[in-house]
Amino acid sequence: MCSTQIQMALSKTQPVQGICIFAKNIDAVSAFYQQTLGLKIQESDKTHDLLVGKGQEVVVHAISKAYAQSIEIESPPKRREDVALKPVFVVEDLELVRAAAKVHGGYLKPIKQAW
Repeated sequence: MCSTQIQMALSKTQPVQGICIFAKNIDAVSAFYQQTLGLKIQESDKTHDLLVGKGQEVVVHAISKAYAQSIEIESPPKRREDVALKPVFVVEDLELVRAAAKVHGGYLKPIKQAW
């Protein structure tokens, strides 16, 4: 099997892209990604949720209680610009994702500012 055939076979059974997100509130972050990206819970326990769908896999993992106590999340959550990583997801309808993100406390830049 050539590498292209292997990649095609894997893409049918494994996510094309994935990310692990550490969160203070697993339930809220998991719900956000379920609603905005249409992901489904494949596996869940008290430390993490594994969300999958349409070539994507997101693990929402709890941060330690000691570290979580030092984090204050504003309401509504403050948009953070100064982070080293910004995940990108391929979606079918960006406007639907934009609306779902807004409903669930997230934010996407206006289309004129997006790149």
